[in-house]
Amino acid sequence: MKKYLIYFIAAVAALQCGPKVDYAELRTRAKSAFGTLPAKMPGSEKDTPELIALGKMLYNDRRLSINDTQSCASCHILEGKKGGVDNTKFSPGAKGSLGGRNAPTTLNAGFHFVQFWDGRAANLTEQAKGPVLNPVEMGMPSEKAVVDKISQVAEYKEAFPKAFPGSKNAITYQNIAEAIAAFERTLITRDRFDDFINGDDKAMTKEELLGMQTFMNQGCTTCHIGQLLGGNSYRKMGQARPYETKDLGRFDVTKKEEDKFMFKVPSLRNVALTEPYFHDGSAATLSEAVAKMAYHQLGKELGEKDVASIVTFLKALTDKQRQ
Repeated sequence: MKKYLIYFIAAVAALQCGPKVDYAELRTRAKSAFGTLPAKMPGSEKDTPELIALGKMLYNDRRLSINDTQSCASCHILEGKKGGVDNTKFSPGAKGSLGGRNAPTTLNAGFHFVQFWDGRAANLTEQAKGPVLNPVEMGMPSEKAVVDKISQVAEYKEAFPKAFPGSKNAITYQNIAEAIAAFERTLITRDRFDDFINGDDKAMTKEELLGMQTFMNQGCTTCHIGQLLGGNSYRKMGQARPYETKDLGRFDVTKKEEDKFMFKVPSLRNVALTEPYFHDGSAATLSEAVAKMAYHQLGKELGEKDVASIVTFLKALTDKQRQ
């Protein structure tokens, strides 16, 4: 009797412990599929403290908009542990009109292979030029109008020559964009996921690690792979099952038939902070986004348990300073 009681207790204990986690195997798989974020962003080698400080001023300056109501930080909020977004479906511009796509995060943006959902900007500098002149966003009429306006600000008369020493005319539209890009290259986040990959077995909980295992086993790495878990390729929205959207994605840039409904795969770093999701902001929660992506991109209908498990893992990708 005593012998059977011992077996019973052992069986109950095993059930309570649940599935075992093979740390070494998971770490090897994660290193192969993802890797960790580098210490610095590409292009930051020549960024000086003066250039970065100028870029931060410009990023937060509403005077870059037509009526002094809108800055980069209006849609890409960093203060208060925000995730580099405004958490709205579509962001309002300087004149109150809404944009046509959900604002992506500026956190880690410099690691992406292109900028914007449709990849129309090759890098952060090119990206920074767009919203300022966009009539729906910041609404400035021309590059000259921007330069003329900024040239009248005393603090910039001082800051630009320091950031661009040797330039005869330091305040140019190109330099405004270069400075903003330099600041954005500092927006690298650090999370417990990287800590685990780097060897810390205690960095993530057992539930988070099991979620990572589910994430990989279900095929999410078909699109979300590499250091950013995304941000390095285009994919058709609705590649397994059709997704209803009037937005033609990259087709608007290339006019190639094969680019219809193609969008840049978003990074999943800090994804728990950046709701709502997708280019159209149609998924209000992370659970909804995971379920819809499995359905439309992988052709799978995940159960609640698997969805919850993946969401638990994704929350471990949040910047430790923003948790």
